[in-house]
Amino acid sequence: MNAARTNEHGQPIGPAVDFTGATPPAPVVLTGRGVRLEPVAREHTAGLYAALCSKRDDELWTYRADERPATVAAMAERIEEYAANPAAVTFAIVSQESGQAAGLASLMRADVANGTIEVGSIVYGRPLQRSRGATEAMSLLMHHVFEDLGYRRYEWKCDKHNQPSRRAAVRLGFIWEGRFRNAVVHKGRSRDTDWFSITDGEWPRVRRALEEWLDDRNFDEHGHQRVRLAARPPQPQA
Repeated sequence: MNAARTNEHGQPIGPAVDFTGATPPAPVVLTGRGVRLEPVAREHTAGLYAALCSKRDDELWTYRADERPATVAAMAERIEEYAANPAAVTFAIVSQESGQAAGLASLMRADVANGTIEVGSIVYGRPLQRSRGATEAMSLLMHHVFEDLGYRRYEWKCDKHNQPSRRAAVRLGFIWEGRFRNAVVHKGRSRDTDWFSITDGEWPRVRRALEEWLDDRNFDEHGHQRVRLAARPPQPQA
């Protein structure tokens, strides 16, 4: 990649890029130490319903586009909708230990010509929240996007009021880029959307931080982290 330069009119222009396009996301299995990501399917129904769909889990669905499925059958129908959606590849996050799915995440809005893709519709059941596996799931997706599929930009967007999502984005190394006001009418409410991203140039720093944090040496015999994740760079003020 060349440095920024000036054109024949004396105008500053961006650096030249040798980029011919990324690969569209497709259903694949991504395997880590503690979790694996599988294309969501009916076989994940029981685990996802147990992890995400009790009445006490209503708060997990506040910022999602859909509502909590009230029955196992409704969850099975929802999973079929996720799996059939041509605009996104949705993964079930499965515990290597239990074999049960406990969360969801999707790759969506892929712009292969410009090398941009978004991770979204992330929801973690309580067994997965604030866990090593939760971070590993995001690391697996990043690695897949940048190194297997060849994207230049990886986006994360969330409701400005969704503080857990905002904190997670920054912790994982995403840079806050700004707020789109009145961006969406969401469940009858106006939503301002915060945008975050990681670029391919930033990915080596983020990858190194994630690898160091996920290393077995960073966890004691009880599974507690010794050093906090340091993927986050300095952030602009929200």
